[in-house]
Amino acid sequence: MKIGDKIPEILGVGMDGAVVKADDFAGKPLVVYFYPKDNTPGCTAEACSLRDGDAELREMGYTVIGISKDSVASHLKFAAKHELPFVLLSDESTEVNQAFGVWQKKKMAGREYMGTVRTTFVTDADHRITHIINKVNTKDAAGQLIGLLK
Repeated sequence: MKIGDKIPEILGVGMDGAVVKADDFAGKPLVVYFYPKDNTPGCTAEACSLRDGDAELREMGYTVIGISKDSVASHLKFAAKHELPFVLLSDESTEVNQAFGVWQKKKMAGREYMGTVRTTFVTDADHRITHIINKVNTKDAAGQLIGLLK
């Protein structure tokens, strides 16, 4: 996906088990952040930073949505443990990751595998992408985002 593109209609499965669509947030600008895995150091730091900046992002009109391939059950535990005020969506099939272009070949410890590349997309109220953050500062994800949007 690139700036100007409209995000896909299906975004994932919500923590209540229902399919969540972009239309569920009609007329609201979104911050859609993709992260590799619940309860890992970088992903936890990113989620907690966004939690701490959520009120300011809401004041700016944005709704935050986190997406990973973790299960709904994993998201429920992760969100409760870290008191996350925003929705986390499950994409176990990786279809949404693929639609956004963040499901890519990665390398670690000399092996290659497919995984989620940490990326944040910002949309306008019509759900067209206005900003893409490819190099997310996990410890200050909210500050990085707010600085970009001000």
